[in-house]
Amino acid sequence: MGNTHSPTDVVILGGGLAGLTLALQLKKRDPDTQVLVLERRADPAPDATHKVGESSVEIGAHYFDQVLGLGDHLKQHQLRKFGFRFFFSEGRRDIDQVTEIGASRHLSVPSYQIDRGIFENHLALEAKRRGIGLIEGATVRQVALNSASAAAADGPHQVGFEHGGSTHTVQARWVVDASGRAGLLKRQLGLAEPNQHLAHAVWFRIKDHIHLDRWSSDPRWRARCDPQARWLSTNHLVGAGYWVWLIPLVSGSHSVGIVADPSMHPFTDMNSFDKAMAWLEHHQPLLFDELDQKRHLLQDFACFKRFSYGCKQVFSAERWALTGEAGLFLDPFYSPGSDFIAIGNTYITELVAMDRRGERLGARAQIFDQLFHSFYDSTMALYQDQYTLFGDPEVLPVKVIWDYTYYWGVLAQFFFHDRLTDLSALAALRGELAQCQQLNASMQNFLRQWSGLSLKRNPAVMLDQAQMPWFAELNRSLTDKLDANGFIARIRESHERLNRLATEILRRAQAAHPTLDTSALAQCLSATADATGTDEPMLHETLP
Repeated sequence: MGNTHSPTDVVILGGGLAGLTLALQLKKRDPDTQVLVLERRADPAPDATHKVGESSVEIGAHYFDQVLGLGDHLKQHQLRKFGFRFFFSEGRRDIDQVTEIGASRHLSVPSYQIDRGIFENHLALEAKRRGIGLIEGATVRQVALNSASAAAADGPHQVGFEHGGSTHTVQARWVVDASGRAGLLKRQLGLAEPNQHLAHAVWFRIKDHIHLDRWSSDPRWRARCDPQARWLSTNHLVGAGYWVWLIPLVSGSHSVGIVADPSMHPFTDMNSFDKAMAWLEHHQPLLFDELDQKRHLLQDFACFKRFSYGCKQVFSAERWALTGEAGLFLDPFYSPGSDFIAIGNTYITELVAMDRRGERLGARAQIFDQLFHSFYDSTMALYQDQYTLFGDPEVLPVKVIWDYTYYWGVLAQFFFHDRLTDLSALAALRGELAQCQQLNASMQNFLRQWSGLSLKRNPAVMLDQAQMPWFAELNRSLTDKLDANGFIARIRESHERLNRLATEILRRAQAAHPTLDTSALAQCLSATADATGTDEPMLHETLP
């Protein structure tokens, strides 16, 4: 005989990062909202839980800290990240003799290296403390959605699950799938949507920290950073068609991943630990030297042949939604996973709040879904077909500055200033946002063409982002407090900044390579208000 639970407002399928943060956000928005989380795992997660998503960036970190109120945990029980860092160390053991991209000091807005096991266990405890129902060891067997075509279209959904050797049923007004790549609702509703980003990834964890700062004994190289703690960065060792990540975890482990374009680095060359080590010996020998003596400290190994995918729909007026990897996934480069959880959960929370107020969801759910997919498409442009230039010490530094400027200047501004659901601001900025998106797509194509001609010079320099005043100020500006008019002015300022930066990039590339076809980017710029590029230089002076 099955057990029937009391009806609830929201059932969340999955108690990992996406599901638990959504539960906390819903409860914080409206403490009267009844939330039940069904998590398959019965026991607490081990430290260094084998999941991608340890590196947070500004949106995700702000979401965990300010939106969910988890700042004390982040500061006391996780590692503050020393930003992103890139080394053009393909085939090299002299890391102090290659180009490095990174900041010499912490910028204003913090981000964190997150041990997923420690963090998700804390989220579970916090959920229980805040009155959220959490059933661990629950296996979802059936989701019966009450569709709009049903006779009682406003009636509840029904979820069947197994727990403790018996069957259970619960009715809920909302069902949110946070089941990760299992994608329970996505499969049930036929929402899976492949994309054209074919990259693969392998990753593992070593039970020891990798102190990259010790890879050189040159005191001048070490002293470029204050603190001398490059190892706390999300370090990227880059080469043509791939990048390797190094992410430290507070539990004492280090996460190592290889992400590659299969046309240049076949999956079968790295799909076991021994193969990955042989691959590293050839492409990143200094990291191989470090890991070779620590093989006995290997904790785990996993791989995805094709990790990136889309989803036809993630929010529905019929009171269901998908969040996290149950919906879509981009690429781990720039660590956008927790950002998209934050954005998606914010839209879901707004829809649930509207529903509880008795408001109609149809138009708003459709707009939120379109916006979320627009953010996905804009971010995908940073990755798709771009892996060929990752080993280019001349062009990748320009791409990194552009990509940060686009992220901090547009999407992060919307999130930090709580304007994701502000349709009046979105309407007022429709033209600027469309042009920014078009300019970004054109820039990504241009960077790829430029890399096809570049000499790929790799001087022993550090391209210090902290020494670019406008860049550091853009990061700091995320913490401003803006009213509606101030926010609109801020996005218009970002639009103008992107045009100035694009103009400078075009001129810099054209000066180095007069035969480079600049027509498409120039045409995109010709429609902008002020792209004269008369301000102070925005790029590193040492770039070609």
